[in-house]
Amino acid sequence: MKALITGSGGLIGSECVRQLSAEGWEIVGIDNDMRRQFFGEQGTTHPVVRELQATLPHYRHLSIDIRDRQAVRQVFDTERPQFVIHTAAQPSHDKAAAIPYEDFDVNALGTMNLLVAARDFCRESPFCFTSTNKVYGDRPNYLPLIELDKRYDYAGGLDGVDENMSIDQCLHSVFGASKVAADVMCQEFGRYFQMPVGVFRGGCLTGPQHAAVELHGYLAYIVHCAATGKEYTIYGYQGKQVRDQIHSYDVAHLFLEFFRSPRCGEVYNVGGGRANSLSILETVDALAAIGLKLRYSYKDTNRVGDHICYISDLSKLRAHFPNWKMQYGLPRILDEIAARHAPAGARS
Repeated sequence: MKALITGSGGLIGSECVRQLSAEGWEIVGIDNDMRRQFFGEQGTTHPVVRELQATLPHYRHLSIDIRDRQAVRQVFDTERPQFVIHTAAQPSHDKAAAIPYEDFDVNALGTMNLLVAARDFCRESPFCFTSTNKVYGDRPNYLPLIELDKRYDYAGGLDGVDENMSIDQCLHSVFGASKVAADVMCQEFGRYFQMPVGVFRGGCLTGPQHAAVELHGYLAYIVHCAATGKEYTIYGYQGKQVRDQIHSYDVAHLFLEFFRSPRCGEVYNVGGGRANSLSILETVDALAAIGLKLRYSYKDTNRVGDHICYISDLSKLRAHFPNWKMQYGLPRILDEIAARHAPAGARS
């Protein structure tokens, strides 16, 4: 069996490479290290790609750009993969406003190139698209909220955001809009061409392999700051904004479940759910509990389109994939990331 994975040097892509490789798959990875262009040396995927090449004999790497339509078509024509996992993206909510052409060309046009090639050369192969909760724009901020001591939460007992929330007529950010275009096109190819395409709207996807920077990769970046003594900046909402965290291992395992039971054009919210949710202030406390003290400053202005409280409702996902069970709770996630980022003697 052969899988094609875009963004294979990134957090989710590299985790998918490792898990499929462990199950005996032949893997073709596509990654041209655009993260270095977006975020500088701290964001590069090159070390991860080198590690995959050195340790996984059934991994082959292609440094092509998904914006290159003919190159993408040639890969699909040559390889004819039985499984496609598309994780390549310009991933930053904040960065997109400064590079709107690059953001749209990678996120929307690149996805279109992959979809058309998949339709033409491997139409029956399950296709997983890594979308984002930013497709909902700031609409989650209009849910009734309550303010607690260290977090915001939903009023009225709401467990989380489900897939019925509208993605229309709200403020998205440029990044959110480009991902909406890709998200809807993936749905359309699934429904119109009856292709097994799954759209996975990720919340905070995390793990120790995350090449996190200030503009992307919140949890790994805040751990990095605490471990190295770098000051972290909290933007707005008194630090009470909430996210749910899901480990890359659990995302990759979910994609494998979709491969085994695919659906055409289905949409899923993917996150850690309520059990894996925490605010920034709660993150500061959790880091202190494992011996990492965070220095931080506060700016009253929140990031444009930022969610005040976002927790994924996983009901649909669990109903469709009953064999999928999350293996990583918050303590395990934090311990893994801290072990990777903390220099010797950093924890007290």
